[in-house]
Amino acid sequence: MEKFFRLKENGTTVRTEIIAGLTTFMTMAYIIALNPNLLTGFDVGSALWNGVFLATCLASAFAMFCMAFLANKPFALAPGMGLNSFFAIVVANIAALTGMSYVDSFQSALVIILVEGIIFIILSILNIREKIVDAIPLGVRLGIAPAIGLMLMNIGFGSNAGVYSETGGPFFVMRDFFGALTPSVAQTTMGSGYSTMVLQVATMFIGLFAIVILAKKGVKGAVLAGMLVASVIYWAGAAMLGQNPFASLATASFVPPFGDMMSTTLFKFNFQGFLQVGWFTAITLIITFCMIDMFDTIGTLVGTASRAGMVDKDGNMPKMKEALLSDALGTVAGACTGTSTVTTFVESASGVEAGGRTGLTALTTGVLFLACIFIAPIAAIIPAAATSAALIYVGVLMLMGLKNVKFDDLDQMVPVSLMLIGMPVSSSIGHAIGLGLISYTVIKVFSGKP
Repeated sequence: MEKFFRLKENGTTVRTEIIAGLTTFMTMAYIIALNPNLLTGFDVGSALWNGVFLATCLASAFAMFCMAFLANKPFALAPGMGLNSFFAIVVANIAALTGMSYVDSFQSALVIILVEGIIFIILSILNIREKIVDAIPLGVRLGIAPAIGLMLMNIGFGSNAGVYSETGGPFFVMRDFFGALTPSVAQTTMGSGYSTMVLQVATMFIGLFAIVILAKKGVKGAVLAGMLVASVIYWAGAAMLGQNPFASLATASFVPPFGDMMSTTLFKFNFQGFLQVGWFTAITLIITFCMIDMFDTIGTLVGTASRAGMVDKDGNMPKMKEALLSDALGTVAGACTGTSTVTTFVESASGVEAGGRTGLTALTTGVLFLACIFIAPIAAIIPAAATSAALIYVGVLMLMGLKNVKFDDLDQMVPVSLMLIGMPVSSSIGHAIGLGLISYTVIKVFSGKP
């Protein structure tokens, strides 16, 4: 372990790295089921769903192994949120445009992901992506981590624990809970979902405070321990409400559906169908995916590395080239197995906060993703409220990066401020960084100052 990951040099231990990897896994395990849901229109149990499920696990694990051994960084990768939703829209549009079935259109769209990944491999080898990172102004870089922190808090408070009921939904924690405290309002707006909402909120805050208290006491793995506390609280509360939080395990299958994957997604590139969309549309789609993925990856790497102290005084991260190459290789693996763009996950920040500093963290998370091929139903019982607690805590910590921003300097204050509001509102790291870069450029150009 020491030879591969240089644990002592990075001030960490095997135990710390494994706990960090497990923490990262628990905060992002939702993607294992959510990704195939989004890409197949929630057609759970279909051959395509099973294929995408396996592709999610395999491509994510492969990308994390690359990150572990090529870059020796603690960053986890998986099919990116936002990019997978966009991919699903593209698939639906291809089906409408060409008249092909959804599966054929899906296989056509995989060509886009394959080309995107190959382009990024070339750009990474030629150091072009790294030069793009180096060209980002220091002021914008300093604002990335705090902006990501606000986005994590927004996910935790806003959408990560949405509740449905017979009267509608989803009812989100911070948007609906406090307005539904009175019985009359609760009855008309929440229905039977009100009790579940109360349980979600209680679980989330208990988990959050448990993490904070344990962290202040210097307990290693405080984030993971707090999530476990929150999970136990939720399971007990659900049982009191007459629910069975483990009901899904009774009918779950632990046999990996490799046959479905081989028939629907594994190396199933429909080049003929892809060409039916037209060259202009095809090129536009490839460029769009490239731009979104590039800024999402750069933002996550720079922001998380900054929080972990992995950057130098100029905000540069060692082995950025290898980290970007790992991301690109993951995207190609995703295309070959059958899923949308694989990118660096912002939830990596939870593992970093748990002490992860080397590739052993990424390796641990990758092994757990592989294990989910066989034990996915177990990962699915982790309540969303427990994940929310971890995301909120990490988001708060990432706000500490604001202390490095010179708020008396408009060149830094304006881009950072726009990013702070832009990232949680748009839920896009790439869009917010673009807004920061545009504002920085406009200020510099029209103020006439270097």
